[in-house]
Amino acid sequence: MPSCFLTLEVGSTITKANAFTLEDGGFVHRAQGFAPTSVAAGDVRLGVQEAIADLEAHFGPLPPARETFVNSSAAGGLRMTVHGLTYSMTARAAREAALGAGAIVKLVTAGALSPYDLDDIRAIRPNIVLLAGGVDYGEKTIVLQNAEKLAGLRLSAPVIYAGNIAIRKHIQQIFAGAGMELLLADNVFPEVDVLNVEPLRRVIHEVFNRHIIHGPGMGHIAELTRWGILPTPGAVLRGAELFAEELGDCLVFDVGGATTDVHSVTDGSPEWAPRLVEPEPRAKRTVEGDLGVYVNARNIVELQHDPEWEARLADLEAIPTTERAKELTRWLCTQAVETGVRRHAGVVSDLYMPTGKKQIVKGKDLTAVKWVIGTGGALTRVEGGDVILRRVCTGPGKYLLPRPEAQILLDRDYRFSALGTLAQAHPLEVKETFRRWVAEELAESGRRPVSQLRAPRLR
Repeated sequence: MPSCFLTLEVGSTITKANAFTLEDGGFVHRAQGFAPTSVAAGDVRLGVQEAIADLEAHFGPLPPARETFVNSSAAGGLRMTVHGLTYSMTARAAREAALGAGAIVKLVTAGALSPYDLDDIRAIRPNIVLLAGGVDYGEKTIVLQNAEKLAGLRLSAPVIYAGNIAIRKHIQQIFAGAGMELLLADNVFPEVDVLNVEPLRRVIHEVFNRHIIHGPGMGHIAELTRWGILPTPGAVLRGAELFAEELGDCLVFDVGGATTDVHSVTDGSPEWAPRLVEPEPRAKRTVEGDLGVYVNARNIVELQHDPEWEARLADLEAIPTTERAKELTRWLCTQAVETGVRRHAGVVSDLYMPTGKKQIVKGKDLTAVKWVIGTGGALTRVEGGDVILRRVCTGPGKYLLPRPEAQILLDRDYRFSALGTLAQAHPLEVKETFRRWVAEELAESGRRPVSQLRAPRLR
């Protein structure tokens, strides 16, 4: 077993290096280093080397006997178009899978592809085309027609098929005849009300790995690890999944300068389950590309229609140092979290039937969430992140939000992405690390011990 574990996160603006040691079955965080990502310089290795140097200034020289893990968002997400049979089923399921695997969904279509849809696909120039549709042994005709139309585009991007298993051979023949690469994944909707996104996420991750090494210097970074390069959002989601397995359902906010990512791992509560009209994945991620506390700060202000805070944008700083800048960032964070969770959460509405009014739910039920976690710089490096997260714990109303008794945690060392990356090889050790971290947080704050709150172990 190596004496040191190094994680590298090559972000779009900042590269992070984390050093861990393994003690008594869990990881101990030893040091962290930062440097600007050097995409503009033509080689991301420069930023990686500087981040490691910054880490070693605190930790000392890294031992040669170490294991390295990498996640990245430096090349941007994969541009993806998604084509299903009905939006409420296969197209939506495919979109859920893509958002957890490092892809950016640029277009979603449902039903037969139109000439206008094909024009849009050409203009987008996707890195991946995802074709889905039909439960297993169900509808075939429209899916086959869509395959023929996509094959006619002669795109250089690979096509992933995750639809009706009964027509796989036909789909393979269509794309082979067009000279296009086809990858196969299990049907995202094999049966009515059965959602199956994990196999598709794995295939998208494989394409991500192939894509990202074309970034400047990323091929050399890939040589540092035998585990491949994880998309950073997928690493955070994997960390959230393991946290939930060990400690209970969780909701994780990552508020950044350009986007707000919301991750939830929960099946919801028995109270609301009968009212759900569409199945939701247990692990879900949404990306709010218009909610950022620096690049998209003006957009948040405009969404709130608040002229007072618009005038305060002159105080905006990427890393707040003055009290006025910190106050502005706290307000922006509050709006990003509250808007982001409303878009992520299930919505309760009334449906009027011949037999009377019926209450229905569309979206993710968050009422069973036990832990609300803030990660990333904006929520953890400026005071008041815990207060911001507490504001969304109001329980069910129009939105199915976490209940007031949910526990609040701040990931001040931004360990979710690092631990999610380590989980490729060491999932049990990552779970133990989360358990210890929570125990320390609760002991420090005088809250209930973790032994009273942890979820049953999965067997």
